[in-house]
Amino acid sequence: MTAKTPCPIPYQGSKRLLAPKILEWVPLITTGRLIEPFAGSAAISLAAANMKKAQKFLISDYLKPLADIWELILQDPYRLAREYEELWNSQLDDPKDTYNRIRDEFNEDQEPSKLLYLVVRCVKNAVRFNYEGEFNQSPDNRRLGMRPAKMRKEILSAHHLLIGRTKVMSEDYRAVLRLVKPEDIVYMDPPYQGVSGDKNPRYIKQLDIEVFIEELERLNRRDISFLISFDGKCGKRTYGQTLPSHLNLKRILLPAGRSTQATLLGRKDMTVESLYLSPALLERLKEPKGQYAEYHQTFLFNV
Repeated sequence: MTAKTPCPIPYQGSKRLLAPKILEWVPLITTGRLIEPFAGSAAISLAAANMKKAQKFLISDYLKPLADIWELILQDPYRLAREYEELWNSQLDDPKDTYNRIRDEFNEDQEPSKLLYLVVRCVKNAVRFNYEGEFNQSPDNRRLGMRPAKMRKEILSAHHLLIGRTKVMSEDYRAVLRLVKPEDIVYMDPPYQGVSGDKNPRYIKQLDIEVFIEELERLNRRDISFLISFDGKCGKRTYGQTLPSHLNLKRILLPAGRSTQATLLGRKDMTVESLYLSPALLERLKEPKGQYAEYHQTFLFNV
């Protein structure tokens, strides 16, 4: 494993920091692929490649310009680094107006390098869209975003980890799940519940919970191994509904550290995120791991 897993796309909600804890529940994948249907920053695939947990990967995201960023990271990383540097340098005289101009241009041409710039510069690295599907997040005017030299390093490091063994798609997650085979392992991190809804969509495509549960039932019937990051808790506040018991998933509660927002408000709220493991995955892991799960249940109770 290299000293640090690269992170060229600093997405809000990325599982970069939680990746080592999540991957404790992923056995060595020898013949199959690690598949991320809601890839985003592909933090789990990058960490798994870095930790040599898997040799083949499939990453997909419904947001096509984001999938195009990954295609460039794999196939033309120097071009992506160069275009990002040009965009970053163009902002130096007037960062706010430049950001707004590039955002308008992206909403017209969907250029992946412009999306990368916007993700790096926007408030909390939080990608947001309006009802027309336009990127509408504001710039963080306190900073200029990741410097080009560091971005180039992150892009090239990700390229070297994934090149030659990764397929990129831009499909609805259901289409990706149809491609999964029993030897694969699927990690899903769907749009986070509790922070978006009909009145404030935020994401390019919302998750229909009932349809999602039907897809999980279908995966269980096919004996597919999967993990899901789904609901969570911050202090006394919970986010999202738990997945239904009839799916027979094992729920692990992972401490995710102190909430950044709570810290800014002078509180010490701790964040806990749920990780669900499928029956087929548990079989591959040679369950039980009861003592570990009990520890996290205790942690959740105490916070």
